Amino acid sequence: AVEETEQMLEVYADLAENYLAMPVIKGKKTDKEKFAGAEATYTIECMMHDKKALQSGTSHYFGDGFTRAFDITFSDKENKLSYPFQTSWGLSTRIIGGLIMTHGDNNGLVLPPMIAPTQVVIIPVAAHKPGVLDKAGELYLRLKNAGVRVSLDDSDQSPGWKFAEYEMKGVPLRIEIGPRDIEAGNFVAARRDSGEKEICAITQLEDKVAQLLDAVQKGMYDKAKANLTENTFPVTSLEEAKAVVEKGGFIKMMWCGDLECEMKMKDEIGVSSRCIPFQQEKIGDVCPVCGKKAKHMVVWGVAY
Repeated sequence: AVEETEQMLEVYADLAENYLAMPVIKGKKTDKEKFAGAEATYTIECMMHDKKALQSGTSHYFGDGFTRAFDITFSDKENKLSYPFQTSWGLSTRIIGGLIMTHGDNNGLVLPPMIAPTQVVIIPVAAHKPGVLDKAGELYLRLKNAGVRVSLDDSDQSPGWKFAEYEMKGVPLRIEIGPRDIEAGNFVAARRDSGEKEICAITQLEDKVAQLLDAVQKGMYDKAKANLTENTFPVTSLEEAKAVVEKGGFIKMMWCGDLECEMKMKDEIGVSSRCIPFQQEKIGDVCPVCGKKAKHMVVWGVAY
């Protein structure tokens, strides 16, 4: 059952990193932070763009504690009543908040192409001019047939209004097509993540859109990963830990394993233990709180 609990955490991490573009720290909760009654709690921790932590998914191993407490039994191979070992997992709607807080900006949502309901929006420019709507419709059908989740906005709103609308909705890629573009055999592609614009050949539409959507997905992950990496600091003293909290970010620090030191970090520094990472690093030999021999490296942070 412990193995299954850890495997579910890998499913969480895969979803977060490869679909939501949210880099994670995988690890085990301390006894203080684990689920009440669980033998072990495993977690993925993510950094939001304000440098605070969000516990983004947990997987619990209960052992047989709850089944004994509630007298839940089954007939084993020898036809004897036994207590089953339980696990508990679940990714809650907080991951939606995490997605928004990891990638969103002052213009609204920024959605990764892997999960965006609309991956591409096509916006005709000077739609009243002959042939513009027909060409926009042609691009729409080509992308739809290529399996892209695409939308065509042929409403009477101005192009500027539409640009702002789909930025706010977080659509990963915007395609602009107008009379001059058609004459030149081009379209303009604008990325939501970076705002970069690129002039592309209409003949290469499907390949170019696929490349750009991959680039947006990777760009969003890389930006969030840089935020996590650049704002995670190894510390060897409480003074250094306080300095990190003042400017924002995660703390990587050795810990002796005692609850008293964990509570002191919360009361005096203002951080909670996020997890004992599976990927351990050695940052000195002693716990900076008490000076005793350290057992683990722990990630600490201010959490939502």
